[in-house]
Amino acid sequence: MNAPSTFLRSAAVLVAALTCAHAADAQFPTAPGREVTQKVCGSCHGAEVTVSKGKTRQQWAEVITSMVAKGAKATGEEFAQVLDYLAKNLPPQNNAAATAGRPARQPSAGPMDVHIVDTAGADRGKSIYVAECVTCHGQKARGKEDTADLVRSVVVLHDRYGNTIGPFFAKGHPMQSGRPSAGLTTIQVADLSHFLHQRVADTLRSGPYSKVLNVLTGDAKAGASYFSGAGKCSTCHSPTRDLAGVGAKYDPPALQQRFLFPRAVGFARGGGVVQTKPVTVTVTLPSGPPITGVLDKIDDFNVSLRDAEGQYRSYERTPEMKIEKQDPYAAHNELLELYTDKNIHDVVAYLATLK
Repeated sequence: MNAPSTFLRSAAVLVAALTCAHAADAQFPTAPGREVTQKVCGSCHGAEVTVSKGKTRQQWAEVITSMVAKGAKATGEEFAQVLDYLAKNLPPQNNAAATAGRPARQPSAGPMDVHIVDTAGADRGKSIYVAECVTCHGQKARGKEDTADLVRSVVVLHDRYGNTIGPFFAKGHPMQSGRPSAGLTTIQVADLSHFLHQRVADTLRSGPYSKVLNVLTGDAKAGASYFSGAGKCSTCHSPTRDLAGVGAKYDPPALQQRFLFPRAVGFARGGGVVQTKPVTVTVTLPSGPPITGVLDKIDDFNVSLRDAEGQYRSYERTPEMKIEKQDPYAAHNELLELYTDKNIHDVVAYLATLK
């Protein structure tokens, strides 16, 4: 009766050993910034999670931002080093195989199956698209009233390097030149695939069709007046001290974001990571000294924090316990309900002048 369970345990041990062996093979590329990247990223996961991906600098910046939001710990300088290292050593995985219509890596479920666009291939695919497809499907491949929107096409969305577009053309599809679509070569199909996936990516929130609007539409003088008057900003900030040069440090959209939501994590001009101040809490028990640390969680029943040594502490709330919460951005949160649109644009226009 014990044989099956023994077998299952042995199998589980073997799988775990193989998994660990595979993970152990994954190493960060040797290059400047490797050590700090291993320290920052390796505190939460193994190297295989990172090195298996290839991303643009902007995409790596978004990954780092999400990790910071989840609690990743490092200085702003270290995060900037990690970003530089990842962008230089783990770029999008373009290669000749992808250009020739073959996947650069074996397809699988999830993120590993993302089509990595080869820019040169997309440029060649654009020429083919303009010559053969643009009349029906439009400049942005979004289709017209009576033609297909290729950005939402299931054939395109399921395609990887021409593996579904190719068979579609092989069956026969009208082209502008009158040539048979089955006559397209494997490389031409792959190039069209890169171009169409580029159009799909362009429609995303981070794509070129989603440009940030001009936010410098306010009156800088009115903003200065609000800053020193009704907004009471000058009670905590000074244009000649903590805000000196802030207009040169951030571009207008980032400046507005930092002004309205200072706790949001992001990247400053030049790639540096914006550091935010944590919410702290001081817990005083009926006996013993007060305990102060970075707030982890608080509700009607419990409060938890990490003290200066990084020690996690959790307490059940009682009537005798005293809790003092210190949020450095509390005033900004309260002002969100008081600002008018004009106030916001005026203050941003004023802050942009502080160079």
